Amino acid sequence: MAKAPTVYDVAERAGVSIATVSFAFRRPEKVKASTRDMVLAVAREMGYVPSASARGLAHGRTRAIGLFAFDYLLDSLDRQPPTAAAGSGPADPAGVVEVADPNEDFRLFPLYVDEIQRGVGLECWRRGYALLIGGRGHADTDAVIADIAGRVDALAVFPRTVPADTLQRISRRMPVVELSEPGQLDELNHVTVDNVRGTRAVTDHLITAHRLTDFGFLGDTTGSDQQARFTGFRAALRAAGLRVPRKSLSPNGTTTFDTGAIVDRLVASGHLPKALVCATDQDALAAIDALRRAGVTVPGDVAVVGFDGIVAGRIGHPTLTTVRQPMEQMGREVVDILVSQLDQPGQPPIRRELPTRVVIRESCGCPTS
Repeated sequence: MAKAPTVYDVAERAGVSIATVSFAFRRPEKVKASTRDMVLAVAREMGYVPSASARGLAHGRTRAIGLFAFDYLLDSLDRQPPTAAAGSGPADPAGVVEVADPNEDFRLFPLYVDEIQRGVGLECWRRGYALLIGGRGHADTDAVIADIAGRVDALAVFPRTVPADTLQRISRRMPVVELSEPGQLDELNHVTVDNVRGTRAVTDHLITAHRLTDFGFLGDTTGSDQQARFTGFRAALRAAGLRVPRKSLSPNGTTTFDTGAIVDRLVASGHLPKALVCATDQDALAAIDALRRAGVTVPGDVAVVGFDGIVAGRIGHPTLTTVRQPMEQMGREVVDILVSQLDQPGQPPIRRELPTRVVIRESCGCPTS
């Protein structure tokens, strides 16, 4: 196999410095357009590909950022209701018709995680960083996170994916950003949104615009973001002089796959509130499905609102009133913080809280436009 061309080979043939070749690939805006086009043409002709490992050796960095996420379906697998028995559908001798899996819901994608991941990826690409994505699945978390952390310069994590003591340990040797509300004794960087104000605003809309007085909060409040949303919900009810629930209708640890069963029990008990404020859009969409199966209309009998602003909320029926958080921008902010911490080591933790906005659609009872 022929020896791969190096940056020195390209620079010699193009008649430029190795710095110009490097900038042509990594910082093209710093190179005159005609020079950049000439360098790239020479590189293509020679079959030159920049070496990330060589750059890392030269600068003491990998120029890679890690993102530790989670697989929503894998993490919830054990909580899903049983699938339909094999062969329960019509016979298909040719094997070309697939019986639909009732648990395979098109509305699961893209989720909050996917949209933030897209923002991280776009900003890494813009800044010339590689992105390494990993997740827990059913593997040992410490082993997986250690493998990722060993390959990157900085790390971003979604909430409740990595134990707090593990994150604190990693943060002593590289910048770490968590996509959540900060904890009390937390020294990490954080990117989040104004969860309290967003949920309070959508609850206020139900109170003032629709004159609703009977409320329930649906969703797990174990996480700091969801707890903040529950706080905003309770604040709105308290300010309006309404009854303030002490806890969510969903037990802690509940997943979206449990939401239907919770709604079924509420309907059967006769204690279904007139308005359900949900911790996430996924909770809201699952609740709407369960209410429909029970013969309860949304928004005729019960108003339902969510939080996130995922695509599925725009295409279901009724369309979902929600609190939209700027998910792509959150991903970009993550990269901005990590690069800033890499460029200026020793900074105090950076914490950014982005605004939210209420998006009014049909599920709260507002007319369609």
